[in-house]
Amino acid sequence: MLHVAVVGSGPSGVYTAQSLVQQSQVPGVRVDVLDRLPCPYGLVRYGVAPDHEKIKSLQNNLRTVLEHERVRFLGGVRVGPDGLPAARLRELYHAVVYCVGAAADRRLGVPGEELPGSWSATEFVSWYSAHPDAAADRFVLGARAAVVIGVGNVAVDVTRILARGAAELSPTDMPQAALSALAESHVREIHMVGRRGPSQARFTTKELRELGGLPDTEVVVDPEELALDPGYTDPAGLPSAQRRNVEVLRGWAERPPLGASRRIRLRFFLRPVELLPEAGRVDAVRFERTVPDGHGGVTGTGRYEDIEAQLVLRSVGYRGVPLDGLPFDADRGTVPHLAGRVLRDGSVAPGEYVAGWIKRGPTGVIGTNRPCAKETVTSLLEDAPALVRREVPDDPLAVLRAEGLRPVEWAGWQAIERAEAELGASLGRGVVKLPDWRSLMEAARQDSAP
Repeated sequence: MLHVAVVGSGPSGVYTAQSLVQQSQVPGVRVDVLDRLPCPYGLVRYGVAPDHEKIKSLQNNLRTVLEHERVRFLGGVRVGPDGLPAARLRELYHAVVYCVGAAADRRLGVPGEELPGSWSATEFVSWYSAHPDAAADRFVLGARAAVVIGVGNVAVDVTRILARGAAELSPTDMPQAALSALAESHVREIHMVGRRGPSQARFTTKELRELGGLPDTEVVVDPEELALDPGYTDPAGLPSAQRRNVEVLRGWAERPPLGASRRIRLRFFLRPVELLPEAGRVDAVRFERTVPDGHGGVTGTGRYEDIEAQLVLRSVGYRGVPLDGLPFDADRGTVPHLAGRVLRDGSVAPGEYVAGWIKRGPTGVIGTNRPCAKETVTSLLEDAPALVRREVPDDPLAVLRAEGLRPVEWAGWQAIERAEAELGASLGRGVVKLPDWRSLMEAARQDSAP
């Protein structure tokens, strides 16, 4: 019987497990899905904005896989330094598939980036999503204006959350501390800024349109900035998605002021060059005006503009990080592979595989992980006859327990869910996430009694 460990319980990990147990080529495959966190679902739980309930409902589909009779969820298991060594994991299973995503944020590389009040968008998302590693900081405290650097869907998400009122966020599963801080926020001006033009922005039209539907909030677009983009002035040659974005932006640019109490300003062709301090924290961002270079990029003009901001959120992409015991391509931020098979010095490493962002880089949407996982599983199944010749324990979990690990199993996760429902009820809300390691582990251990 083929025993496989999948490291990571986000979409790529769960789709990998699903492909393994649903195929008929190698019957009876058993899969243990390991995660550093005591909760499954990865970025579906800790990355999707709390007001995007339809996308978050994908958890129900992932749940079905993790409840399969030949799949086990083992949470709270750290693989690597200060945890279960990758080499030991390899000894316990015929194959290991790493689905660990891209955990680091890309940097701006400009002076002042480390000033208090300057954060990565991921840190902000982790805070309002109750990630147990999130910084215990009230991001919006003392801020009147915010700058979001980037024009992708994550930038749109954090902009929208900053502009929403407490009444709209209360029905979500946002942790109480974040909800209270956002309810008390005095942020009224939010600038979302891209260094290139609207036809090259990465946000989807659906996400973009949501900004225009926020109560007591108006979206302001400068028509002169839009006109710098050749794709804006002549959108006929653009792909349909970019053309729809341009149409939405054109509508906002032509609309008269609404007089709302909050404003979202969408800015283009501005490149950040420095974060400026005041009283020891960020107070403005200096941008250089850019113009198209005729080759898909931009060039600086030597003209600058300072935009006030006591909160700066940097949303310029993700990057994979090296994994203990695995090769790593530092330029690409991925593990070298051949159709999902890990490559060591150009040669296939038997029994080691990758899927998801650590395999292909931080590209695509949630559904992109499904064919990516299927490709890796196809490779693994082709290798299965050789893999099963190596002896492994009949029950790796029993070995892990004997070595002192106490994974959070599915029943422990269900106990966390019950605790979050009870917390929400006590606050007069729906489900409310537990915000820290201690509360999560205490809830999970409620299931440990016989």
